[in-house]
Amino acid sequence: MPRDRVKLVCTSCGEENYHTDKNKKLHPDKMEVKKYCPSERKYTVHKEKK
Repeated sequence: MPRDRVKLVCTSCGEENYHTDKNKKLHPDKMEVKKYCPSERKYTVHKEKK
């Protein structure tokens, strides 16, 4: 299967807030998304954890 499960980690607090999947064939590089962090109560950049 080309789709893999990935964890998104907040860059400022370090918590794993989101789980998602992505197509590794189309997007081989690490994912970086701006999402809401509930512990900081604001939108921050979340990066893919290996």
